[in-house]
Amino acid sequence: MSGSCRKGISQKDELLQTERKLRSEGFCFIAGVDEAGRGPLAGPVVAAAVILPQLPELPGVFDSKQLTDKERRVLRDELISLPGIFFSVVEVDAPTIDRINILNATHQAMRQAVLDLKQQADFVLVDGLPVKGFAVPCRNLVKGDARSASIAAASILAKVHRDEVMLEYDKLYPGYGFASHMGYGTAAHLEALQKLGPCPIHRMTFRPVRELLAPPPEQPSLF
Repeated sequence: MSGSCRKGISQKDELLQTERKLRSEGFCFIAGVDEAGRGPLAGPVVAAAVILPQLPELPGVFDSKQLTDKERRVLRDELISLPGIFFSVVEVDAPTIDRINILNATHQAMRQAVLDLKQQADFVLVDGLPVKGFAVPCRNLVKGDARSASIAAASILAKVHRDEVMLEYDKLYPGYGFASHMGYGTAAHLEALQKLGPCPIHRMTFRPVRELLAPPPEQPSLF
């Protein structure tokens, strides 16, 4: 597995329990869906959808937040190279997030990611809270990236894709430190915002950015 020491996942492992049960009920193409980038002050929210193949063993997939950047990238490459895998990744940009809010933007990205799969899904597993609007049956799994291999795989693809986008934005908008904090509201990011002001990929409706843009309060007149 590309020199990795991670243990692969067999079809009998716990992380594929949900997928096995759904296949026993007659579903063939089960898409796991997850997102990356709901919380940052800048950049897109990204959703990925993954239909894993029924191979004897899959790469070790688990919550992307528990992996190093290098581990995520290696695992992403292993996943997308699997024979029989279907996947898609969708971005929703900051202006759209400002227009329709982050929850609606996230759900829009998730639905579009499923629609963009080259193989139509017949069941969708979504990480977190329920998402409406899928054309096929859907089930949400709280902490799904630790309970479903399909969702875990989607989590990795979404996170790596978004990180790559933010690295490109770091070149386009130097000075904000996007390559290090990926748009999250770190102290260094907030300091750069105060110094430089927001750039086009900032989410203008998010409080730290919004407060920076707000006009100062009027001073009471002494006369």
